[in-house]
Order: sequence, then C-alpha cells, then structure tokens
Amino acid sequence: MAQKLTVALVQNNAGLDFDKNLADLQRLVRIAAGDGADLIAMPEYCSHYGMVDGRLAVGAHPIDQHPGLNAFQNLAKEVQRAILVGSIGVQADDGRVQNCSILLDGQGGLCACYEKIHLFDVDLAGGESYRESNDIAPGSRAVIASLGDVKIGLSVCYDLRFPHLYRDLAKAGAHCLTIPAAFTAKTGKAHWHVLCRARAIETGCFVIAPSQYGSNPEGKLQRYGHSLVVAPWGEVLADGGDGEGVVSATIDLAEVAKTRSMVPALRHDRPYSIVSE
Repeated sequence: MAQKLTVALVQNNAGLDFDKNLADLQRLVRIAAGDGADLIAMPEYCSHYGMVDGRLAVGAHPIDQHPGLNAFQNLAKEVQRAILVGSIGVQADDGRVQNCSILLDGQGGLCACYEKIHLFDVDLAGGESYRESNDIAPGSRAVIASLGDVKIGLSVCYDLRFPHLYRDLAKAGAHCLTIPAAFTAKTGKAHWHVLCRARAIETGCFVIAPSQYGSNPEGKLQRYGHSLVVAPWGEVLADGGDGEGVVSATIDLAEVAKTRSMVPALRHDRPYSIVSE
C-alpha cells in the first residue's frame, strides 16, 4: 500500500445556480490538482443546494443522466486525480431522491456510490428546524471504496453522529473515513471539530471531512465550513476556516496501524447486557 497520500478538501458555497456552483468547483479542483493532490474531496450537495417553497432543493437526476456527475467525471479525467463527489441528489427508480456520495478514480470511473443512511431531522433552539426525510430516502448499505490499496469508508454529514457506523467501517478494513458535509453553523460551532476528532480517535482512521461554508446565496441556509483532515491520534492536520478555498494535508497511512497497535480498542469489544436497577 502506498504509505503517503496528499488529500485536498474543496470548500465552496453552493446555491441553486448549478452553472455557477460547477464553475466554482472546477476552478477549486484545478487548483488542488495543480498543488499535487492525489485525492480531491468536495462537500455534501456541492453542486446544487438550497430551499424552494420550504423544501430542500438538490437538483436531483437519475444517476446515468446527472449533469453534475457527468461534469465531475470529465473533470477527474482532465486533472487525472481521484475525486470524492461529496454528494449529489440522485433520483431513484421509484421516484424518490437519495443523497449519494460518489468516489471517482483518476480516469473518471465510478469506484463507489454510498447513499446517506441517517437523515437530518432536527429542531434546534430559536425555531431552526430541518426535515431531510421530507425529501430524501435513506440508504441501507455501509460502503468501503478502494482507491488502489487504500480503503475508504464513505459517509455523509449527519452520519457523523452515529459512531457505530464508523467503528464497523474501521473493523471492515477502512484506513480513511470521508465525511462530506453542509453542517449548519449552529451545530458546527458546537460539535463539528469534537465529533470529527472523536471518530478518528475511536477508529484509528484518518478523517477527511470537506464542508460547505457560509450563507448560501438565497440566504436560507447557514453552513459552518471548517473542512477538516484529522489524523488517527486526533490531531487536526488541516482546517479550511470559514471561507472559500482549498486546504490540504499529506497523510501517512502507516499511522493507522501504528495508532491501532498502541490503542487496540477495535479488538476489545465485549458482549454485555443493560439492566435497570
């Protein structure tokens, strides 16, 4: 297995204008490729994201007709780099929409597709509410993608709050965990860094977490930004702050085995029962 991998996280501010979003992403991906990234990761709903008449709008299409996916495949071929399409809305055969994270290889080939399992249905203080399940159907498969010898556990945004998913991915062989997001500003400020670091520490994996930033152009969604690369020991290797740009880090995959040998918690699970006394 190649021991070192340079990862670049693209941090953008998507709205309902697909053409503008795509142009922004293409520009940032080309910068990342020019800086020598091996893997370029984009946020959740990176190419289309907003609210229309109180409902989530993500520009959904069937996967084989999706203009965003087609553009990103061409972009991967152009820059000859692997690209994590953080997520796009994909129209399923039954008419529902799924929030899909897709890994492309450096020739634009589709390595893996993961449908977000956990949906963001929350009521925050101050009347801020979200109901992703009104528009999105949940997935039911955990997915590990192979990028050469590197095993990557795929997830999306709200999945971050479900540690058993990441533990299972690590036990199944994942070296890295991707968590593309459009984390809200309110929850992000309180929880984003803590949760990303916790998932890395618990699993002994690298965490690669690109996130959208700022108020989207329609002003209805506030995103936190702070795209992160976190090492297995919990160190933050890169932080994208709260503006547009590319942040990168070179990760040493030997740190995965080293960290897990020092704290072999993945091997220490024991059965137990819960009692109320």
